[in-house]
Amino acid sequence: MSDLFSAFDFSARTALVTGGTRGIGRAITASLAEQGARVYFCGTNRELGEKVEQELSGSKGPVHFLPADISSLDQAKTLVDTILEREGQLDFLINNAGITRDNIFLRMKEQEWDEVMAVNLKGCFNCTRAAVKSMVKKRFGRLIYLSSVVGMMGNAGQANYAASKAGIIGFSKSMARELASRQITSNVIAPGYIETEMTAGMTEKAKEEMMSLIPARRLGTVDDVAQAVIFLVSPLASYITGQVLQVNGGLLMP
Repeated sequence: MSDLFSAFDFSARTALVTGGTRGIGRAITASLAEQGARVYFCGTNRELGEKVEQELSGSKGPVHFLPADISSLDQAKTLVDTILEREGQLDFLINNAGITRDNIFLRMKEQEWDEVMAVNLKGCFNCTRAAVKSMVKKRFGRLIYLSSVVGMMGNAGQANYAASKAGIIGFSKSMARELASRQITSNVIAPGYIETEMTAGMTEKAKEEMMSLIPARRLGTVDDVAQAVIFLVSPLASYITGQVLQVNGGLLMP
């Protein structure tokens, strides 16, 4: 983590990271805990969640796993209510959970469309709906939504994923307009190609072709994204809302 963030003390803050059991979500969970925040993260794999909770148990801030399927409004509400009962507040909501069901459009099944929308887009609605009332009462909150470069430029074989990620951008901007007067900011982080389990399975040729499109000539790391989250929830970004922060090495420059 950058030395710039070493002065931040989030020990008075409570955070929820959805989809925090692996990849970008795990890195965000770890980074917030490194800054002292009391971090809750959710996922549908209880065994993996408990393993990550144990691995991060030595962090500056406490880390807790709560199993939840955020595509369900009831489960999202129970998740947030549990945090509020334990901590009395929820300051940072990091909407990271997402899935893919890739297929070319002519072969895409309705189920593949619906599943992606349910988790990626409706999940953001569900968690924000559950969390924002307490933020309004406190007159403070940081909403972060993980979109994707694909949501900004599209991608063949990912019409469902691209649509869900584009929808997140519109949703976040609407939240920014509605909630700014309550000192609640709402911003999007749109990662490009990041080194994760998904990209690890690519051939070297495919990676080379991908990197040829990226001016930085490298894939991003999960920490690149996590540091963007730390910036946007920090006091440095208190006057930034309704924005899309691209973390893509220059792949897309609108």
